[in-house]
Amino acid sequence: MLAALTWLPGTLPLAGFAWPLVAIVVLLFPIFIAALVRMFLSGADRNSMWLAFRCLPGRLQGFLGALVIAGVVLMLFSTVGAGNWQAPEVKDGRYFVFDTTPSARGTIEVSHSQYEAVLESDQRSILAIPGILFAVAAYFVFAAGELRRADVRYRSP
Repeated sequence: MLAALTWLPGTLPLAGFAWPLVAIVVLLFPIFIAALVRMFLSGADRNSMWLAFRCLPGRLQGFLGALVIAGVVLMLFSTVGAGNWQAPEVKDGRYFVFDTTPSARGTIEVSHSQYEAVLESDQRSILAIPGILFAVAAYFVFAAGELRRADVRYRSP
């Protein structure tokens, strides 16, 4: 769902609400931490995890890979689209962004159209980052599950 929202043109329809971001944070951290714990409890190294992932069905591998690649591409496009501007805000009916250019670092006033472009870029990255992390968590869980299945099969006579 997060990936689908990032492909919508313009600013996102839920931009004025705080609950989507809260829902992402409330869901992301427990899921990601549980996936990391499951991976560490498997006791496998990176190479074993990769080999276990390679044993999963090809469609699942392709789907998770496509999610990660799409998230990275969205992050790159959002970074390029906004340039050095971020953190858009409205104060007293005027539009401001934070300029991260090393020589001119600080808050500057921009036009409404520039504000909208930076807002759109920020929204896309806010949704792309959790999407990537959910895909990485799925990778950890599926690979750890495959390792566990292989261990059970190896230990049983």
